[in-house]
Amino acid sequence: MNITKKEIDKLNAVLTVEVSKEDYSVNVEKVLNNYRKTANVPGFRKGHIPMGMVKKQYGKAVLVEEVNKLLQDALHKYLTEEKLDVLGNPLPKNEAEINWDADDYSFEFELGLAPEFDVDVKDKEVVHYKIVADDELLNNQVKTIRKQYGKLISKNEVEKGDEITGTFTSEEKDIEKKTTVTTEDIAGKKQLASLIGAKVGDTVTLKTKGMFADDHDNQKFLGVEHDEAHGLDIEVSFKIEEVNKREMAELNQELFDKLFGEGVVTSEEELKTKIKEDAEGQFAQQSDQKLLNDVVDSLIENTKFDLPEEFLQRWIAMTGEKRLSEEDAKAEFERSEKGLRYQLIEGKLRAENNLQVTFEELKDHSKNMIKAQMAQFGQTNPTDEELESIAARILSNKEEVERLSEQLNSAKLLNFFKENANLKTKEITYDKFIKEAYA
Repeated sequence: MNITKKEIDKLNAVLTVEVSKEDYSVNVEKVLNNYRKTANVPGFRKGHIPMGMVKKQYGKAVLVEEVNKLLQDALHKYLTEEKLDVLGNPLPKNEAEINWDADDYSFEFELGLAPEFDVDVKDKEVVHYKIVADDELLNNQVKTIRKQYGKLISKNEVEKGDEITGTFTSEEKDIEKKTTVTTEDIAGKKQLASLIGAKVGDTVTLKTKGMFADDHDNQKFLGVEHDEAHGLDIEVSFKIEEVNKREMAELNQELFDKLFGEGVVTSEEELKTKIKEDAEGQFAQQSDQKLLNDVVDSLIENTKFDLPEEFLQRWIAMTGEKRLSEEDAKAEFERSEKGLRYQLIEGKLRAENNLQVTFEELKDHSKNMIKAQMAQFGQTNPTDEELESIAARILSNKEEVERLSEQLNSAKLLNFFKENANLKTKEITYDKFIKEAYA
């Protein structure tokens, strides 16, 4: 067997595989002999079928199968030994022209070659948001805690600050939703005026347009679908079933201990410090994800290289569950091109900067995850034998290994970008972050 490569250009090549009879004949004869021993043919005892009959009935199919096995093995070995970085898989070029009645064959395969390019993570500046919990957020969170741990006082008449439980109905939009709203949820002045002074048992008619500050609240309180929530402009009936005033909890040691454990927090100042730490820890995760997304988008946009587009479109057309038309294959390529480009960029970054995840790192990550989960249930000091045993079970699950590997891969890449990318740190409050980062 002989394999030669002819480069068409920097992104395309053709492999020619010459197969002679001596390459496949032994395997074909072996398979046919096994067929002869096991085949059931009327009029012949098992194992006594004439070889000529076996070859006539099975010879061509066995020949094709064995030659194809040789081809696959040879191609894999060649690509590995020559260290060819290919996209997709080799595509048969002349299979329709093969004369299977001959002894020797010449097969041609198209290759799509990975492009050569450089990645510069310092090329373009990317904003790295540092999200801080400002005084307004802290005060609102303290207020929320006091409400949550306060007590409800039943009333008969609605006043500002009350919680109202009732049922919204509308025949027009088929609405019947029991819910609890506060007067603070109501942004519309006319709607609020209609509710103030209403009593338990009353039914109030309200316009939905402008009733809430955010149209998404129409989903929450009225139960309509997302698309209907935007710009909803109808009248709804609201039957008041219960009115409560929430008396806020006192900021005392009993509340602090209930929230964080005995003696961990001893004052409102320490409470706000704890809230700030917890909030900014959560914000950091959102900031990190935003950073990762932004650096990835920047690299895709600014790392320029060509792809063997025509080859890839043919490969997409031929290798799916069903063969695609040229038009559909082109559309599919266009949909997946951005992802393919990033796969190549990420692969190069990982290879050049040793960012691959090792098994030991995977095991350590799983053990740390187990320790954190056990700590939530009061098991703060598990033995190494326990951790090893649980980690072994987790790592025997393919889906879990893939999930943990993805977590570690993302973490390694994020740390690499933090240390090497051209970042501009911007301190910002959470509300401004949401508006600016996801506008």
